[in-house]
Amino acid sequence: VRCQLQLLSDLGRENAPSMDQAADTFAVLLSSAAAELENRTRQRILEQILYHLGRWVYLVDAADDLKEDLKTGSYNPLVLRFRVQDGALSEEDRQQLAGTLDGSVRAMAAAFELADFGVYAPVLRAAVYEGLYIVGAAVLNGTFHRRRRERQAIRKADTNDA
Repeated sequence: VRCQLQLLSDLGRENAPSMDQAADTFAVLLSSAAAELENRTRQRILEQILYHLGRWVYLVDAADDLKEDLKTGSYNPLVLRFRVQDGALSEEDRQQLAGTLDGSVRAMAAAFELADFGVYAPVLRAAVYEGLYIVGAAVLNGTFHRRRRERQAIRKADTNDA
């Protein structure tokens, strides 16, 4: 795992030559969390779920950080694949990224269906079949942070009234 973390760090510093290479590196790192499982079938299933979750997380985070990364000059793998104007992806590029993200969710869902997750199955099913799509859409539509700020304002108002 330490070698994989170093590789991920090196890719960020060297500005990985492709969006997929950067996302795949993070995906491999996350999938390695399944390495300790003794049941080889369950290990392979979990590796696939974690690999595709890693790709999804990496790319959604890149989309969420895009505007700020452009302001600060920080590395963002999306600029390697898409045209960015005024800190945002074009509608066509946003749809293409959404398709990539959806492909990762479909791959996670396919692997998820191969194993019994017992009492955790309903929560995991909701996350895979609903939660990831909701978060991905909010990030791509630019509403993800707005919701967080609204919740923070509500909490602050609740605290001030107490």
